Amino acid sequence: MSSPVADPGGLADVVRAAAIRYGETPLYVMPDGTTLSYGGLDALSDTVSEALRRRGVCPGDVVALLLPSGPAYAVLYAALSKLGAICAGINDRLSPPERRACLEVAAPALVVGTGGLLVGTEPASVDAVGDVLAIPATGPGAEALGELCAGASASAHGVQPAAYDRLRPVAIVFTSGTTGAPRGAVFGGAQLDAISVADGGRRWGGGGRGLSSTSFAHLGYMTKLPQVLRSGGTSFVMERWSAGEALAMVERHRLTNLGGIPTQMALMLHHERFASTDLSSLQMVALGGGPATAALVRETRARLGVGVVTRYTCTEAGVGTGTNPDDPDEDAEVSVGRPRPGVTVTIRSDVRDADADADATVADGETGEVCLAGPATMKGYWRDPDAGAAVRTGDGAVRTGDLGYLDDGGRLHLAGRAKEMYVRGGYNVFPQEVEAVLEEHPLLSQVAVVPRTDPIMGEIGVAVVVARPGAPAPTLGDLREFAAARLARHKLPEALLAVEELPRTAMEKVDRRALAGLVGTAAPEQATATMPQRARRS
Repeated sequence: MSSPVADPGGLADVVRAAAIRYGETPLYVMPDGTTLSYGGLDALSDTVSEALRRRGVCPGDVVALLLPSGPAYAVLYAALSKLGAICAGINDRLSPPERRACLEVAAPALVVGTGGLLVGTEPASVDAVGDVLAIPATGPGAEALGELCAGASASAHGVQPAAYDRLRPVAIVFTSGTTGAPRGAVFGGAQLDAISVADGGRRWGGGGRGLSSTSFAHLGYMTKLPQVLRSGGTSFVMERWSAGEALAMVERHRLTNLGGIPTQMALMLHHERFASTDLSSLQMVALGGGPATAALVRETRARLGVGVVTRYTCTEAGVGTGTNPDDPDEDAEVSVGRPRPGVTVTIRSDVRDADADADATVADGETGEVCLAGPATMKGYWRDPDAGAAVRTGDGAVRTGDLGYLDDGGRLHLAGRAKEMYVRGGYNVFPQEVEAVLEEHPLLSQVAVVPRTDPIMGEIGVAVVVARPGAPAPTLGDLREFAAARLARHKLPEALLAVEELPRTAMEKVDRRALAGLVGTAAPEQATATMPQRARRS
């Protein structure tokens, strides 16, 4: 076996170098106790790479993975990188029509999936998929890959991977929006290396014991794997996330790092077993994938007694902003931090204003569209160059679709999604701003604000709330009185709907499309009176 390669290197090089450094150290541990070691990932991906080559997969071909998160997915991704092929991961938590749409976009030479996930995903166009291979749903290695490895021998280990080319596509990551057709963001060797630099400076070692609760098809896994391998840590995989099981796994496996979206952290903090669970092993919590309110960050820090960092990006940008463990506490509470290494953040004219120059930047403190630039941004959308160009500014930055502003300290503050903003009586209202205040109400576990059409005001805000365990849901009057000192009258919710839990997307984010359906069909409590405001855009 060769000695570790010098950085920078491609994913295939890092897989081999990590195997040399960490050997039989567990990389992934499954709920049933099966493990995949660093050495196992390297050896098995050699065998699978040879098997794929024999099956006819060539460098540059797209192979789609319809697999649950786990060792088989990791082995196939590594094998494809060694072969020089492109891995298109499809979230196993998507519905069959959504998975089918992703396959239509990818048009892969081969689909590898478990039988259950392949059912109902046949694309309408027979030309969209070249070949399909079903494998068992469980198992850590070659035995789980079944037919695929039947023709390859163990002597395949040590084969020379395809020469590293920074410009060659490595991964296709599908956007996770809840509306519209999916698009596949393409990342090559250069982008994965830039993300490694931003996340860990290509440093080796320092990895702890963490929880893997998001789909391996997600941006975080597909683009961060090289630096994860360098760290030498161990990830305990959750097949389906739940607050109770996440707490149990922290205690059972003495996890040191906990990452997730704010929704997940809120559910854990308010779970009935939180107080009785030993969480003393935790050293750091990272929140990303959605806005974290100041109340949630403070509560997480206080109840867990650890540092909290926040992260922000979008699929197309690869990496964005964040806070560091040694930053002032306030940074993670009020912002999503400063640009990560290599990233430039600009705030452009609000895209909803037809008269504005869409490429013009605004002054610090003014709200506009957040744009991210740097070497980690996607190469483009797979098979859709026009759409890829449409999300770029004239100077190449990615338009995130998020609204925000930069303060005089260079911190980015988010105001919400441009498409989520609504206009109440001529005033702009950003749901994220309202939610940040309402979430501090002592009776609430979670809250989301969504607009509903109103014949007088145009749109009004509906607060969809989840009460804390054992507590009654507050009334609409309670919420309005609580928030009145911190929010203008036109921002206060004018209807309330209490639910047992907020609907979530396949990526565990709050599903605002589903919420819009709820508030459109339910009969929420209405405010007893509204005060029309003078029509004006704020």
